[in-house]
Amino acid sequence: MTGQLGELLATLDLVDTGARTSEDIFTGPSHWAPNGRVFGGQVLAQSIVAADRTVEAERQVHSIHGYFLRPGDVRLPITFAVDRIHDGRSFSTRRTQAYQNGLPILSLIASFQIADAGLEHQAPMPEGIPDPESLPEPEAPVGADDAESALWTKRRPFDMRHVSGTMYLSVDGERTPRQAVWLRARGEIGDRQELHRAALAYVSDYTILEPILRAHGIPWATPGLKIASLDHGMWWHRDVRVDDWLCYVQESTFAGGGRGLTHGRFYTRDGVLVASVAQEGMVRVPDPSRFG
Repeated sequence: MTGQLGELLATLDLVDTGARTSEDIFTGPSHWAPNGRVFGGQVLAQSIVAADRTVEAERQVHSIHGYFLRPGDVRLPITFAVDRIHDGRSFSTRRTQAYQNGLPILSLIASFQIADAGLEHQAPMPEGIPDPESLPEPEAPVGADDAESALWTKRRPFDMRHVSGTMYLSVDGERTPRQAVWLRARGEIGDRQELHRAALAYVSDYTILEPILRAHGIPWATPGLKIASLDHGMWWHRDVRVDDWLCYVQESTFAGGGRGLTHGRFYTRDGVLVASVAQEGMVRVPDPSRFG
């Protein structure tokens, strides 16, 4: 695997150090980012992979809860320490701490389950969402510098198409705290479900806070805008393939106090709900009264 998807999969191919004290220790690299900071979705996905390496193969991750503690440096490797908290008949629980320079940058708890039968229902996929093929492929935003252009057009391992249009220089259309984004990996990943689930966690962090900005008509290029992920919750409901089109439906239910909360749901193009997400982020805008 080469290109941007290969770069992502390389970061998920963690090295087992063989250390067996009270924790299992793994290490992994970071991929390029224009600001030199580790992308939050990357360390989230790596932490899931590290935890997955310590559970039985038939147990798949079904939920995570993580806190982003410090920005990471893409020039440095990341160490992942996994604590085997609990193993029951059906569920296993793990805690992963991601470190750089001896300091934690992410703390995550993950739960794994053996596949089981039970009651079934789901929230329906919103109606009226156009097919991904009818939407334009992403282009570099006019006015973006070389690093940002590369991020948008060359370095993302996923093809991502906003139903309501991107919002780099301006926010067109209705000011609403919701949006939908079609996404698909730029290549085939294979059949290992643990990789598909980790890759879904990776991409879930890309656009999750955008509905907060869209509601107030604030583009990414707003001078002085500061955004950072604070925590991330995710639930996998079914097996998923990220190399097939998925619709990421997002809605912000609150913003205030310099923070915002957004919920997201991943659907197949047939309307099957495969995963749900919630994230709170720091959102600081100079003179927020200008945006209402």
